[in-house]
Amino acid sequence: MVNAERTPPDCPGGHDGMPENDAGRHLQNQLEILIQDFRRSTEPPMPVFVVHAQESRDDDAVAGLVRQLHAGQEAHGTRCAVTQDAYEGSTEVRRAAALVRALSDPRKWGGPKALYRRYAFPRLRLVHAIDDAVAALGDSWPTPAPGSPEAGQDQQERLLTELAQQRWRPKNTARWRSGLPLFDMAHILPASLVTVLAALLARSEWYVAVGAGLVFLLLLTVLNYVLPGRAPIFLWLRRESRWFLTTTFLRAADQEESTEVSLLRPVRSWKAIAARAYDVAEALTAGGDFHLQLCVLALREDLRDNHRRWSWDLRGFKRPRPPMLFLPHADESNGGIELIRAISDVRSRRSELDPLLVVAAVRTHDVPRLERSVVQTAPAPEAAPPAFGIRLLRTWYREWGRNLRAEQSPSRERSVLPWVMTIPLPHDQLGPLEEGRHHLRASARPTLARLVWALHSLVLVIALLSAATVMRADALHDRYCSASVLTANRDTRREPAPDGRTECIGIATDGLRFADWLPAPEPGDDVKALTADDETPWTVADLEDRIARQNADVLDGHAGTYVTVVYAGPLSADTAAGSSLVKGSEELAGVYLAQAVINENSSVKLRVLIANGGVDLGHQEEMAKSIAAYAAHDPTVVGVVGTGRDLKSSRATTRTLMEAGLPVVSGTNSATYLPREFANWFSLAATDEWQTRQLGLIAAQLRTPGRRQYALVLARDTAKTDDLYTDEQARYGQVMLRRQGFTPLPQRRYTLTGGKPELRSHAQEICRGSRVPSVIYFAGRVEDIDPLMTQLGTEPGCAGRPLAILTGDDLSKADFAGGGQSVAPKVTLYHAALAELRKAATGTAFYLDAAKHLPGVRDHRLRHDSPALASGQTALAHDATRALFWAATRGDRPQSRASTWVNLRSVKIEGMATGTIDFTGAPLYGDRTGHSIVLKEVRRIDDGTSDTHELCRRTAGDTKRLTQKECRIRR
Repeated sequence: MVNAERTPPDCPGGHDGMPENDAGRHLQNQLEILIQDFRRSTEPPMPVFVVHAQESRDDDAVAGLVRQLHAGQEAHGTRCAVTQDAYEGSTEVRRAAALVRALSDPRKWGGPKALYRRYAFPRLRLVHAIDDAVAALGDSWPTPAPGSPEAGQDQQERLLTELAQQRWRPKNTARWRSGLPLFDMAHILPASLVTVLAALLARSEWYVAVGAGLVFLLLLTVLNYVLPGRAPIFLWLRRESRWFLTTTFLRAADQEESTEVSLLRPVRSWKAIAARAYDVAEALTAGGDFHLQLCVLALREDLRDNHRRWSWDLRGFKRPRPPMLFLPHADESNGGIELIRAISDVRSRRSELDPLLVVAAVRTHDVPRLERSVVQTAPAPEAAPPAFGIRLLRTWYREWGRNLRAEQSPSRERSVLPWVMTIPLPHDQLGPLEEGRHHLRASARPTLARLVWALHSLVLVIALLSAATVMRADALHDRYCSASVLTANRDTRREPAPDGRTECIGIATDGLRFADWLPAPEPGDDVKALTADDETPWTVADLEDRIARQNADVLDGHAGTYVTVVYAGPLSADTAAGSSLVKGSEELAGVYLAQAVINENSSVKLRVLIANGGVDLGHQEEMAKSIAAYAAHDPTVVGVVGTGRDLKSSRATTRTLMEAGLPVVSGTNSATYLPREFANWFSLAATDEWQTRQLGLIAAQLRTPGRRQYALVLARDTAKTDDLYTDEQARYGQVMLRRQGFTPLPQRRYTLTGGKPELRSHAQEICRGSRVPSVIYFAGRVEDIDPLMTQLGTEPGCAGRPLAILTGDDLSKADFAGGGQSVAPKVTLYHAALAELRKAATGTAFYLDAAKHLPGVRDHRLRHDSPALASGQTALAHDATRALFWAATRGDRPQSRASTWVNLRSVKIEGMATGTIDFTGAPLYGDRTGHSIVLKEVRRIDDGTSDTHELCRRTAGDTKRLTQKECRIRR
């Protein structure tokens, strides 16, 4: 009894090809049950069903029945092929081979209802290509007649030349399947896609990546199709070539040539294919059954591959019905019987199952030809024959399956070939089918793979991936300074600038340049604010290029004998507020100068990386995190130079660098609290508290004993900013004025509007009141001094009245001598400067080195008061870099960052631009002595310009205290 769970449901409705008799209905049901088993992945063995009439008068009816079965399976969506009644060929075996050759045309398989794309027969086509090449060489191959032109030629080379002319394809076939050569190349397109992906992963622009892929595709297409007389490119990687070399059917026992196919060994693989093609061609010329069996084997392997479930496209899951071959007339005219014998023989030699189901009709008198041997057996006792039907067919199929293993044994003799299941059809089963009878049909539901892993799913996935890729690319481009479609340089990030532009924050790696992010000057723009060219003869771009060349030389020729220092400074410009690049540009010049001198004279080299903290270091916390992240995977990074502004974020910045094990040597940051709180902090700048004590020497001279004098601290409002320098200056200035006996007025804070200070109302209240101060301690920035002088020089009560202004080291960046800033009449400005250059110039090579290496000043005569160097920013950055390098290369060997941190407390270097850099006396968590400092006096002279006079000075390393007598002011 048939298992109900495995029985397909009745076929609903009628269609062309419905069985017209009971025998056809039963056979159709048996086929559908096998299809149902095949769909359930049980891989049932597929026999060759040979149907024949019990009476010869019914032969034509049986042939018609097979045609009906073919039409019915086509209607059910089965991929099936039907043979002709006759094929060309000198022998029956040749006609059978011609029959198989016709089956290599994908159009022979599958009607309009067949699921998924057409079959491919690369293995079978390769066999036909060799057969055509042998035929083209003629009967003289491979033994040409003596004296003929072919006799002196290499016969294997002749064969390969002919195959190359055929492009290793059968003759008279389409050169490519779709009219475009691109779709016939299984390896050229993937190779081009890999090229595109490689370019994208290298962070190239998308159009560069696509262009590289298209050029590579075009090149391979030319090599594959245009160049005449050669084998297709990547031939050894094709699936038919791999099968051709590895199948044991073709391997001789004495085979000595390698059959290895390797992506990395194309020459060896090609030689193996050539040798195998020659062996097969020789066997084909010998005739016999080899040609037919090889064709059947290739057909079988192609069909197995077309139904492989775990392939890249899951095609086996998308083709739930096995392929069927129908032979309505299997006889001598079309080689059908020889084909059946060959299928059985090849299957008996192979261990794998294949999905091909063959249904053949033979005439009654041809049935004995399917016998492998004739053995007379004793007749079985008479019994009532069972009724023909699906149950009998299922019984016969199960019995055939049980006997299949034993019947394939060569020592076992049986009357019928082992893979052939003969089915005699009674005359009464070939009559018209009664109305109301139905046949079965295996499930027609689309498979899950067909629904999910299909073209429409692929289009959807590609659309989603494309959208996700575009979104990711946009996100990467919005977040990082350097990004491609898939990847980004995560060492730098985009951040909003105060003027609404975008600035690049982080540490520059992989060729990134911060100069590329500076706004280009436009008509009417302040070029000074954009490029600093008016302040310095070089630009940030000049310095970045020179540092990059130095770094390249270090990496190319001195691996393992260099250390890396990071310069962290402000390398952005605020066009709205007029924030200048002078500080960052001058500091970077000092770092580059130190690098150039060190690499010219030291066996251990210096590599410099540049980090940008944004306008006025407003994003220095993000910068510090980038430096720490980079240093985590680059052990050559030994420390940081820079962070030259005292901000509310300075504590977090220094702590981040400390946790990364990085010491910081700053040239200009005068914060008082940082050396007291952080052991990794070293600064060349005098602290704000110490500076104001030195300014107290001047304030004491401005005080008239026995008389009440008012003093005022005027400071920039920092409530909405990150500025801490101003708060420290204001606090220590207030303490200093009170200590010197002045009567302090309430501290005043001015705000900024559009980047400009609002000082008019403050000036009115200061100058028109009853308590006009004689001394103002200005805790502001250098860019605010001109507006202040303008108000004091025009406001009644202050204009024309003697007034002293004291301020900190930020005013050292002012250009009073060059007319960049000026003071109001009767106003005397006293300010500190962090770098004493005049006295130190006699004992340093700094200015000779600067003239030799710095861009824009080469071969110029430079002095301590040259405009490019007078502010001291370049000198301090140079000295800080030299000090950090000295600690990192003690003993002329590169040190670790931990050793560098420890060695910094033993640094003592003479002959620097600011004097002697000495950290030997620096206490842990305390203030050191020996800072460089200058106290300057600026007055207005008769021609309206300003005259700067140095009151007193100390070079770096000089620990002798300044005195009031030494710093005497002019009255």
